[in-house]
Amino acid sequence: MSDDLFKNIISHSKEYGFIFPSSEIYDGLGAVYDYGQNGVLLVNNIKEYWWKSMVQMHENIVGIDSSIFMHPKVWKASGHVDAFNDPLIDNKDSKKRYRADVLIEEHIAKIEDKIKKEVEKAAKRFGETFDAEMYRSTNPRVMEYQAKIDQINARFKKALEENQLDEIKKIIEDSEIVCPISGSRNWTDVRQFNLMFSTQMGSVAEDSDTIYLRPETAQGIFVNFLNVLNTSRQRIPFGIAQIGKAFRNEIVARQFIFRMREFEQMEMQFFVRPGEEMKWYEYWKETRINWHKKLGIDAAKYKFHDHLKTAHYANAAVDIEFEFPFGFKELEGIHSRTDFDLKQHQELSGKKLQYFDPELNQSYIPYVVETSIGVSRTFLAILSSAYQKEVLENGEERVVLKIHPTLAPNKVAILPLVKKDGLPEKARALFNSLKMDLYTQYDEKDSIGKRYRRQDALGTPFCITIDHQSLEDNTCTIRHRDSMQQERMPIDAVHRLILEKTSWNQLLS
Repeated sequence: MSDDLFKNIISHSKEYGFIFPSSEIYDGLGAVYDYGQNGVLLVNNIKEYWWKSMVQMHENIVGIDSSIFMHPKVWKASGHVDAFNDPLIDNKDSKKRYRADVLIEEHIAKIEDKIKKEVEKAAKRFGETFDAEMYRSTNPRVMEYQAKIDQINARFKKALEENQLDEIKKIIEDSEIVCPISGSRNWTDVRQFNLMFSTQMGSVAEDSDTIYLRPETAQGIFVNFLNVLNTSRQRIPFGIAQIGKAFRNEIVARQFIFRMREFEQMEMQFFVRPGEEMKWYEYWKETRINWHKKLGIDAAKYKFHDHLKTAHYANAAVDIEFEFPFGFKELEGIHSRTDFDLKQHQELSGKKLQYFDPELNQSYIPYVVETSIGVSRTFLAILSSAYQKEVLENGEERVVLKIHPTLAPNKVAILPLVKKDGLPEKARALFNSLKMDLYTQYDEKDSIGKRYRRQDALGTPFCITIDHQSLEDNTCTIRHRDSMQQERMPIDAVHRLILEKTSWNQLLS
């Protein structure tokens, strides 16, 4: 079912102008995609929702837009030159390459699914008196599954921390993990691959410097810490937000737009007093999960997942995971980055990156709590939950995208009932009055039923039909996407109603 859903979403995305394979006329480019005419509107709305929530709604958070090209020493200081690697492994029979950590995580997820099925079966058997937590802690089979997970996790964490690539391979072998293509366990050794794209800057190749396409946007914030501090009148705690492109040479890129080589991040670095970082870490965990839940998506599709091994710069890290059609995967990361980044840049640049705290009457390097979320992953999460097939009372089927009205690419479609009798002129007048404030579509082709279906598939929350009665009493029919209910209303009231129903207040208040 999930595989079918995922295939349907990919197909729907192309058919309705949301996502196209990049350079498709040349057979495409692996793990690179373009947003189409409707996709770019949804992307822009996602970014605006994040920006308004993060910058407009917080007086102590400001935004910047740093450059993609940065001095090479930035990436030396951040640790990316020496340590930005993925552990990769090849299957000798299929010749396919995999991320070793992902193979192990997917194996653990399969065991977790077995536990979930055992709990669901027991819940049906025992009914309302069933205690899921007690069952998990007392049922022998569930306990055996959990012991397997705990053992693998403990070994895996130790291997990652100590960079024991042989042990990571041994975990894969001991867990009897097979290649999804060949079905064999004929694995190569695990090797580390650096994920940064490099290029040359300079007019002559011999004299040029190696620079990198940034693998994250966070460092652009850290190197501008002093600039923002000196020009914004902010006091700690305060944050710097940024939306921007990042690039990673993903060797194993798959699952549509979930893992791409060129992608956009929405990141915020929140600077706090040393010792207060865990308080703010918990605050941002709660704030960010609430941001997601406001979209109206089933709360059960989200969960927190603590990192087994934190990055070299962090003392705490958690992912907000979302249940995509291919399982629970990372959607957003919240990290307590300590003072690592600013301290590294201070050391390598020789510039003092400290904050004078007037309340404490002392200077210090601030600690940082980061929230980082991918635009494309958010797009895929919204699309996955919004895509629905419904069988109607008359037996017909419709595909509808139940996207939150505020984020919907187009807010309203204006549809004259027929292409004559002055209806197009009346409809065009309404269209022209709405398009100044709302993304509005005009459509007079095909039957009214087919036009409704098309707007459902695009996620348009409202359709306005102009008919012959409209010429007589200046009223129209408004159709609601989710319920398909229709009501008559004055044309003069349309503008205000749709502005209200699609307002940012619906998400921000």
